[in-house]
Amino acid sequence: MDLETIETEKWILLATEYGIKIIGAIIIWIVGAWIIKKILKASRKVMTKSNYEESLQKFLMNLLNWSLKILLIITLLGTLGVPTTSFAAVIAAAGLAIGLALQGSLGNFAGGVLIMIFKPFKIGDLVEAQGEIGSVKQIEIFTTKLIGLSNKEIIIPNGALSNGNIINYTTEGTRRVDLVFGVGYDSDIKKTKEVLMTVLKNNPKVLEIPEPTVNVLELSDSSVNFAVRPWCNSEDYWAVYFEITENVKESLDAAGIEIPYPHQVEIRKMA
Repeated sequence: MDLETIETEKWILLATEYGIKIIGAIIIWIVGAWIIKKILKASRKVMTKSNYEESLQKFLMNLLNWSLKILLIITLLGTLGVPTTSFAAVIAAAGLAIGLALQGSLGNFAGGVLIMIFKPFKIGDLVEAQGEIGSVKQIEIFTTKLIGLSNKEIIIPNGALSNGNIINYTTEGTRRVDLVFGVGYDSDIKKTKEVLMTVLKNNPKVLEIPEPTVNVLELSDSSVNFAVRPWCNSEDYWAVYFEITENVKESLDAAGIEIPYPHQVEIRKMA
């Protein structure tokens, strides 16, 4: 057998070997791409039925898409005879480095995912968290934005938000307004309670159920303090707070009931 024939057979063997691998890789790519498409479609349906936030859906779909494609590429390289062990090790090392560099951001991302899944609040809710109070303006992957009571924007990282206490004032639909008013010790307790209760019942924003209450709270140094507890719809909280405070002052004055206040007595030295 001459040298030319040996070389020809060698190339034929190589072409056959790698041709089969290339054809196999093409088939794997086509089938893998079809499977990825089906998985992504099914995942989107599940997320839509579970009412996932749109921003969370997009992020998770992109993450799933790229993860599946990377897995498919590694499989193709293995089919073509490329060592995948070192390739996977490089990806793992790169992932670890990125994870360490973005540790805080990843914590905020995880917090955002938890918030969007468990939904402790929704856009428009009045919440108190991380020492701030405001209405939820926007829920993003890494942060949540609130509009404070003085119309300031408050941005809270989702990591801290998901790990801390959250008070949602909107969930139940109603709130109790806690007010305290003091009157002089000479005032008639029964009459004072009647005046305070009349103020509550005359305010249209105060709910009949739960029933408002007026009770003696404490006997302080200079006044008898009454706990006044009306209920209202969550959106009427501050309106009720301010209206009741103003109306109580006017009604107590009209009834001749004294609201005590500190007095200063001037002492003059005898010349």
